Amino acid sequence: MGREHLLGDSNRLTAHIQEVLQESSIGEDLFPKGVSESMGASAVLFPLSRKCPNSGYEDDPCLVLNKRSRLIKQPGDLCFPGGAISPGLDRRLAQFMQFPFFPLYRWSYWSKWQKERPRQARRLSLLFATSMRESFEEMALNPLGVQFLGPLPPQRLVMFQREIFPFVGWIRNQGRFFINREVEKIVHIPLRELLKKDNYAQYKLLFNVPKGPEKRGGFQSYPCFLHRTMMGTDVLWGATYRIVMVFLELMFGFKAPEMDGLEVVNGVINEAYYRNGS
Repeated sequence: MGREHLLGDSNRLTAHIQEVLQESSIGEDLFPKGVSESMGASAVLFPLSRKCPNSGYEDDPCLVLNKRSRLIKQPGDLCFPGGAISPGLDRRLAQFMQFPFFPLYRWSYWSKWQKERPRQARRLSLLFATSMRESFEEMALNPLGVQFLGPLPPQRLVMFQREIFPFVGWIRNQGRFFINREVEKIVHIPLRELLKKDNYAQYKLLFNVPKGPEKRGGFQSYPCFLHRTMMGTDVLWGATYRIVMVFLELMFGFKAPEMDGLEVVNGVINEAYYRNGS
């Protein structure tokens, strides 16, 4: 099915995403044993919405991201809502996620996972509950308004010792969010813009820190996506970028262009990037 048919029809798009995520998960143990007690595990929501305000694509599907505030680590980065597991609380929330009207109960493949992959299903429910709790705390996302579409492959953070477990969710009606201290603003990126190769660049970072992938004063370049609006430009890079690229390749067969020859955007990583907040 072509991109235009999918982007122009929310029902087709969500059905396509569910099917592809289910097929890609077959035979894969996405959630390792002991993940519920792991201090290095984070669960995030990959939120999609059909409401894309102030973008020129108001009726098109978009990716909904948070921009991290200056009160926490990695200030200014675009990220998914999510965080570390709270085992006791999130186990209770995982049970609620399976009740009628909640996301897991409505997921087309939930009963199949419970029957054929019970251990993976239990870990999935816990991690998904974590992503929903964090999304509620960070942006007041209503869990009753989220359609769960499936899990994406986990990703490891390069600069921090963490493994991220992403879960794709479709926000059906909510258009207004209320952010907490960890979030500077909500950023809506139309999927059409993510599928345009002209929006990609290389992010050349100067590391003014005693730790990291380069010594103090060293440079390192990373692939990135530039989200340009009348309010300025936000840079999508790092683990969030990698997760988005996995999604785009799975759903649309899209790959970002090679960095060589792309526009160069400069940035600085300083000690506050690692030190602020929690």
